[in-house]
Amino acid sequence: MSDTSAPASPTAPTGYPEQPLRIATVQAQAVAGDIPANVAQAADLIREAARAGARLVLFAEKFLSGYEPELIRTDPGKYAVQPGDPRLAPIAEACRETGTAAIVGAAVQDGADLRISALVLGPDGGFVTRYDKQHLFKSEREHYRPGAAGCTVELDGWRLGLGICYDSGFPEHARAAALDGCHAYLVGALFSMGHGHHESRTWFPARALDNTVYTVLANHIGHTGGWHTCGASAVWGPDGRLVAEASEDRRELVVADLDPAVLRTTRETETLLADLALDTGRPSAPRTRVTLA
Repeated sequence: MSDTSAPASPTAPTGYPEQPLRIATVQAQAVAGDIPANVAQAADLIREAARAGARLVLFAEKFLSGYEPELIRTDPGKYAVQPGDPRLAPIAEACRETGTAAIVGAAVQDGADLRISALVLGPDGGFVTRYDKQHLFKSEREHYRPGAAGCTVELDGWRLGLGICYDSGFPEHARAAALDGCHAYLVGALFSMGHGHHESRTWFPARALDNTVYTVLANHIGHTGGWHTCGASAVWGPDGRLVAEASEDRRELVVADLDPAVLRTTRETETLLADLALDTGRPSAPRTRVTLA
């Protein structure tokens, strides 16, 4: 994966897509360590999403193996995927057959390293790029190596910034996508019941409104890797308001239209990105510090 478009300084976003983009964020129970079964399920979900008119399908973090860090490290050759992995052929065929793009979460063996990645397949079924998670959760650092670059994918005039789970907790990550001209921020994740659900419902609307972008979450359901996940895959509008949401525990496909008119209107009202660009180059404001006795 390469990054060829990292802006040196904040710039006001310019340009809007001409047409809405219909996307599907999906949630299903991953089978622990069974890549062929999860690939087959992903291919079925891509076809289901295509029947609903979706041009792109987003899957949860490490969906192809389940989250399962301990299992994956016992045999990365079996439980992680590699570039050109023939086990991914059914997903490629589903994309090619339906003309649908897919972003699929997987553990990836990268030489001697393991990565947590999002694999991007185009509407022709071809492998396009791989985004590697940049912000690793504390329990992941022992097993995985972080990615070195962000990733923007363009489809039908829409610029889509990619993230994976914990990435979305860092405002700078989504902001970097917005400053690269992204109109939406797409994240495959694992959020658990309780605090994880609270985090997702705080982070995603915040990232949306902070950057006036659509935010899209694909989460797991059921149990995986020792976590009881909370489902609720969802889409938020560029004003931070919820557009569509799945249940907490059912296999489900949420379809939503990203609308350029909504994006434009929101950015004309909420001018955060444009104002940030105006502030670039100004000297830092002095800061007063006082101590109260």
